[in-house]
Amino acid sequence: MFFFLGIMKTFIIFVALVAAVSCSDECYRDVVAICDLSSEEVALTECDAKYGGIDNIESSFQGMANTFLYKSLDFLLMATLYGNYERGRPGFQKFFQSLSDQLWDDGINTIKYITDRGGEMNFNNIPIYLQEDRTCSEPSELEAIGKALDSTKKMARVVFELHKEASGQYYDPEIARYLEDEYMAKQKDIIRTLAGHAKDLSSLLDGPDAPLGLYWFDKHLQE
Repeated sequence: MFFFLGIMKTFIIFVALVAAVSCSDECYRDVVAICDLSSEEVALTECDAKYGGIDNIESSFQGMANTFLYKSLDFLLMATLYGNYERGRPGFQKFFQSLSDQLWDDGINTIKYITDRGGEMNFNNIPIYLQEDRTCSEPSELEAIGKALDSTKKMARVVFELHKEASGQYYDPEIARYLEDEYMAKQKDIIRTLAGHAKDLSSLLDGPDAPLGLYWFDKHLQE
């Protein structure tokens, strides 16, 4: 009886070892292949940091990173416009410079996240909507605030679409959590601020002392 149990245990262990070796361990297979070959040029194609849904979402991440960088430059141009001697709006300059800096940081952080998940950045992955989106050359102060509000809402939709992919078809809760923590709450606050600025500035410009109202609004933005 004990002899039979010993044989059964040995057989079970053998089956378990065979199953472990035969499972789809891509990186392990690559390493074994290199050890079995004399060539040192064999690449470890599967030994990367990719897991979950990043393979399917990587392109969307690249587009989002490029969107942040492009919009950062748009806001930088607006900051430069209001900082020149002709406009002389240091408050608007400071406000748009801040938006530009935040978006630049978001773009860089997104690129870092892509590489952390084993992906690569493609700066040629420019979304069509970004190619078609153009900022008028010299917008008024109210037009600039409205344009910034529209742009921020578009970027929020980009994040929502990426979150939808990570929560659904290409299920990856780590990516979904990253988007929530890094972008969603922040974008909500920026949209609320821009909407408030648009409403307040519109009311001031409709009043009898529009130039004075614009002056004090710019002073407020300097705070």
